[in-house]
Order: sequence, then C-alpha cells, then structure tokens
Amino acid sequence: MKTVLGLLLFISLQLPAFAGYKTIGFQASILSDEQNARPLELVIWYPSTTTAAPRLVADTAVFIGDLAVHDAPPAAGTYPLVVLSHGFRGNWGNQSWLASALAHQGFIVAAVNHPGTTTRDRGPAAAAQLWQRPIDLRRAIDAVMARADQVGRVAKGQVAVVGHSLGGWTALEIAGARFDPARFAQDCVTHPQLSSCSVYKQINPDRDPVSQARLGGDLRDDRVTAIVTLDLGLSRGLSDESLAALPVPALVIAAGAPSADLPAQLESADLAKRLPAATSRYVEIADASHFSFLSPCKPGAVALLEEDAAGDGVICRDGNSARARTQIQLQIASLVSGFLQQHFAMADR
Repeated sequence: MKTVLGLLLFISLQLPAFAGYKTIGFQASILSDEQNARPLELVIWYPSTTTAAPRLVADTAVFIGDLAVHDAPPAAGTYPLVVLSHGFRGNWGNQSWLASALAHQGFIVAAVNHPGTTTRDRGPAAAAQLWQRPIDLRRAIDAVMARADQVGRVAKGQVAVVGHSLGGWTALEIAGARFDPARFAQDCVTHPQLSSCSVYKQINPDRDPVSQARLGGDLRDDRVTAIVTLDLGLSRGLSDESLAALPVPALVIAAGAPSADLPAQLESADLAKRLPAATSRYVEIADASHFSFLSPCKPGAVALLEEDAAGDGVICRDGNSARARTQIQLQIASLVSGFLQQHFAMADR
C-alpha cells in the first residue's frame, strides 16, 4: 500500500507541468437514447474550480488511477475537446493518465468503450461492425456539446481525436482516411506476422457484406480538426489517396522499442510517410513499448496478469530504459498537448 501511495504522490508531483487547473471534474454516463444506436459507456474529464475532495478514477487491481471530482461544476469559459479511442480489447480507463493531464491543461476530454472491441464487451457481432467505431466518437462529440452546463463549453472549431492502437485507426477514419479491405488482405499476405492482421481476423468485419461496405466508406466527421495516433495498427489498409489528402493535421507517435508484430517502421513510420508533410509530424519514442500508452501498473500487477493469462505481464513492461512509464507518459502528454495547442492557436488566427 505504501508503494502504491508513493507512486500516486509521484504522479501528482509531475502534474504541475500540465496544471493550468488544479482540480478537474469527471462524469460517467450511458448513451442509449438515440434510435437504433448501440449503448455506449461515456466518460468526460473537464476543468473545474471546485474545492471538493477528488477521488480516484480508473483505479484497478492492475492500473493506477487518477484523481478527479465526480460531477463537479465546470469552470467558466470555452475549451478544446479531445475524444479518446482505446485499442483492441482495451477500455476508456487505459488512457485515463492522458485524459487527466489534458484536463488539467484546460481541455475537455471524452472517451467511450467501443462495443465488441473493449475489455468489457467482446461480442463478435459488435466487433465485426468496425465501422461503428468512428460513429461512437461522433456520438461522444454530440453528447459533450449538448452538456455545456455540466462539463463546460467546447470552443468552436477545436475538436481533436487521440487514439491508441486500433483507436489510432479510428482517429484517422473519423478525420477522413478511407480503409480498403482488399488492400489490407493483400498486405497481410506479405506481412502475416503483424498483429494488425491477427486482430482483423479476430474481428472479421468481412463476414458481413454490409459491414464490409460501410468499412470502406466515408466515415469522416468534419468537426474533427486535428488527430493524434499512439502506436496505431491497421494503418496499412488505409488508401494512399485518402492519406495524402487528409484534411486535418496529424501527430503520429510511435513506440520505438523493438517489436516483431507491431514494428514502428511498418505501421506508424509507414503511415507518416503517406501523410501530407506540411501538416503532419512523426515522433518515435525509443524506450516506449506498445503498452507504454496504458496507465502505469501497480506493484504486483505482473503476477496478477500472468496468473490470469500467461504472457499478459508484458502489458506492464516498457522498452529497455531507466525511465519509468510515468516519465515516458509525461513526454507523450507534453507532445500531445503542445501539438494541439499550437494547431488550435493557428486555427484561431
């Protein structure tokens, strides 16, 4: 317990680098009122000036949570909105560390659990509807904008999407990239070792011609004006033409630690080469692994993960470096915040 509290104190001591707002609010709800829409678990972090005592959010047996005040009144003013998209088999809590850092910096941050591809719902029918992921984010944007009195007002033209792994693909899709299932299938013949190929096979969106057609269609939401990908997957199925014409700036962050199934050069670096050079930026973090983008692990987490499923302890491991995951994440949060602030400032001119 003392070790966990020490880690929490360490993280809180790092936050002042992002602490424009000392206190942040947190709200959780279920979106289920739209006709024929699948229920979505939605969470929102936002700037607040409340003096109420915060509680831990997204704290689990494995991952260290972050402090926020549930249902706190929002701070006055308008703020950029960032929507987070988790990876395959992940959940909204995986990037709670980033949401907290950005909310302290003055962003409203929303996240959802994508049905079928989340920790809490791996139903094959929902998973096959991969095209629903960008629509989930669109619904999250709608919900945040409709709750200005509860979570704060979104600044006009300042909406970004940040996605990890499969969430990075989701960010590109909602920004205007187009997926070509036939291109991806052929690429998996050439690179069958990539985790993207095995994940796509598990999801199996090709089982349904309607879903396959929707997956190859236009899923853009033109309210999204910037995106960030965090060690994404499935990028090799995106068409060259749609990436070259991507209408929003993109920050591509890659894990630089050696990886046989998700090598930076075949995913993030390859993506960056196909994006417009004038509006995109590529950063490779040498000591980050694919799982460095998940919340810091608690002491004893590796043993718990291995007991549940042999090999899952890798979730708590980063690259070969003296830096702790919290230090790597400070760099990531700084990159994301700086990129978005610069873009929104330029857009205001």
